[in-house]
Amino acid sequence: METKTIKILNLYAGIGGNRKLWTGDIEVTAVENVPEIAKIYQDFFPNDKVIVTDAHQFLLEHFKEFDFIWSSPPCPSHSRINTMLVNGRGFKAKFPDMKLYEEILFLQAYFKGKWIVENVRSFYTPLIKPQERGRHYYWSNFEIGYLGKSKKVRNDKGSILSLKMKDREMVVSDFKDYKGDKRTLINNCVEPIVGLLIFEMAFKKPQKTLLEQKGGLNSSQA
Repeated sequence: METKTIKILNLYAGIGGNRKLWTGDIEVTAVENVPEIAKIYQDFFPNDKVIVTDAHQFLLEHFKEFDFIWSSPPCPSHSRINTMLVNGRGFKAKFPDMKLYEEILFLQAYFKGKWIVENVRSFYTPLIKPQERGRHYYWSNFEIGYLGKSKKVRNDKGSILSLKMKDREMVVSDFKDYKGDKRTLINNCVEPIVGLLIFEMAFKKPQKTLLEQKGGLNSSQA
């Protein structure tokens, strides 16, 4: 039986942590508005279509072209940590970026495929109830199950060039020519195993087999 190619839109793609372990008959379009970061993504995923533009506007104009949409809007204006820094260290306060909720409402109303919007736990009560897993919020039109414990690791010295995520080969030394904040760049990534589990959950692939293959995570619900 011939399988259908799954057309995926990966918004605010960064360097593609969430996309790292996706396989199968897929066609991925990644949107990232920082050219340097988009180049790193393209180096990691040469077969993906990478577009340097505003992800929010791209979603509005192209959502009908896809079967699965993943959106990870910028989180600093919603983050509890950012609020603590503002209150404790004099960082400049900012309004929460409501594009996050615009995208959730938009996808709920108009998108017919599978979708997920991911962000950090906020300093305020979420305006739309999310599924909460660990330190992250997930809004989606499918159930998000157990996602395991964090696998972000660094060596004993905490060197920025050795900072990496378990289960992937995206290490900071791979993009040493990047001029921006490398630590923030990699810390902003969705962990690859989480990206894979959510992708499989969206299409109801067998989770027990998946968990066994990708590190033997405890399959009990969060």
